[in-house]
Amino acid sequence: MFNETIRNMLEARKFLTASPEETVTHVCKLMRAKKAGAVLVIMGGNLTGIFTERDVVFRVIAQDLNPEKTSLLKVMTPEPMALGPDKTYGHALLLMHENGFRHMPVVENGKPIGIISSRNAMDPDMQEFVWEERRRNYYLSRLQPKHATAAR
Repeated sequence: MFNETIRNMLEARKFLTASPEETVTHVCKLMRAKKAGAVLVIMGGNLTGIFTERDVVFRVIAQDLNPEKTSLLKVMTPEPMALGPDKTYGHALLLMHENGFRHMPVVENGKPIGIISSRNAMDPDMQEFVWEERRRNYYLSRLQPKHATAAR
């Protein structure tokens, strides 16, 4: 998974976009409906910024801004770090870890083509963890001695 190119991981994934003039409330409702943690902010077809769940908490709510009147332009992360689709997912995870963020836009020829999240790394690992736990429990249950009832 970590050596796989970002392009291969993007194929089936959709991503959300919004203009910088959209309100925080409107975009948050869109994020909820699409179960997305981030939105790419686009102007003139180009990536202008990114707006994430953390931005809602730290830049809107914690600053006592009115989400119905606040535009993304005021609270987005402008000019976010982005990667090309031919980089590896492992490289993207390293950059996200080193820079303290969880979502990274993917651009090709200056145009956004997707977004990747550090959470994507958990999905296969979590499935393997659950499978291993079930296997371990099954094995341990087979080792337990059967309790025989003693005749009195």
